[in-house]
Amino acid sequence: MTEQDKTLTAAEAKGLRTARELEGHLVWLDTITPAALGVLAIASGIYTYLGVSSLLEDTGAMSFFAALAYSVAVSVGIFVFWSYMLRLLPAMRSAAGFIGLTISTIVGSVAIIAMSSWLNAAALAGSAAVEQHLANTVRDYQAGLEQAHEIALSGQALGREVQRAAEAFEALADQERSGDLSGTAGEGAVFRVLTQKTEELRNLQAQIEAQQPLIDAAFEEGNEILGRMRALTVAPGSVEQRSVAFSEESVRLAGVIANLNQYSVAPLVARAAEDLPASVVLPELDGRNASVRDAQSSTIASVLSALDQRGQTLKQAADDVLAMEPPQETAYNPISSADAVIKYADSFVPSWAGAIAIDLLPAVLVFVLAITQAAIRSGRDGLSIEETLTLSDLRAAINAMKDVESSMGVADAEIRARGAASAPPATPTPPAPPRPKPKRFDAAE
Repeated sequence: MTEQDKTLTAAEAKGLRTARELEGHLVWLDTITPAALGVLAIASGIYTYLGVSSLLEDTGAMSFFAALAYSVAVSVGIFVFWSYMLRLLPAMRSAAGFIGLTISTIVGSVAIIAMSSWLNAAALAGSAAVEQHLANTVRDYQAGLEQAHEIALSGQALGREVQRAAEAFEALADQERSGDLSGTAGEGAVFRVLTQKTEELRNLQAQIEAQQPLIDAAFEEGNEILGRMRALTVAPGSVEQRSVAFSEESVRLAGVIANLNQYSVAPLVARAAEDLPASVVLPELDGRNASVRDAQSSTIASVLSALDQRGQTLKQAADDVLAMEPPQETAYNPISSADAVIKYADSFVPSWAGAIAIDLLPAVLVFVLAITQAAIRSGRDGLSIEETLTLSDLRAAINAMKDVESSMGVADAEIRARGAASAPPATPTPPAPPRPKPKRFDAAE
């Protein structure tokens, strides 16, 4: 390998610097991530406890411990789940592993929303949601009261039709008395028929007029009850206690609306209109001669025809009132704060967003960490270990080698010491015999 091959390119050096910088940031972030995750889990558990408490009817010790146990389980589950995801998903190098853990993250997030987020939303906006339920119920009752009042007043308007019919037959009776109708003055058979129908219509008109005070009183009472119900909707204090009083007022208002429906005279007018031509009691013709009796008979036939026409007119007017859409039956159904938050979720989007965000915010951290780890791997891919070593890494490696050499030297010394201690003692060597001195010879010899 040439010297040029060993030199990093500018892009590789830049990627390596970026990877080292990101690793430094992650080292610092790892010190605060568990604490932050624990705070989020505890906060979610607290709001979950408040939400569960609102669902439990009993307020004894068992309910307290049940809500506490559930909230603790939620906190532990959130902390453990996101701890797994923060460690495992960013470390995935294969596409299959990353996709699998991503799906697991989505499934876990749905489970967290199901077991915690909706309860958090109930704790955040439960009272406001119940108050909105009360306000919507007041609106429905008001619409029902106004519709019933309108139908009742439309029925009262039939009284004018009845009055005109009565006045018309009364005028005909006056004409008959003066002889302008049948040609014979007096109060004969024709006069009695006209008088009979005039009295029937007057009696019907009196019945219609008698209903007006009842209608006015019922409508006034209904508005008073609606005023008290609106006050309960925004009154201070516990919404549960206000709901009880609200329920009592709603029962009274339902009775008022039912009475208003019964005060409508349209069915009475419709029946009277049908009976108007059919219930004529024909008197005996009392003319002095045949020509007068023929005139009376002809006039009575004309009167019956007029009665039939007038009856059809009244019947049509009464049918128009009966065809009006009746008020929808409204009944107040008490609702819990959790159910109210779900039912009116579109009105509490910020509360839902906050409740879900406190549980799923770690998911953002998971994907941020995954992207960061991918960037680190991208900066280090294709580089050998020697090329990625920093000065601190080299110093640490040298110190580690020194420690290893020192440890090996100590180990060798201990082995030698142990070997020397276990060797048998050496046998002493006997002294060598003295060597004989050489003889000296004199020259003489």
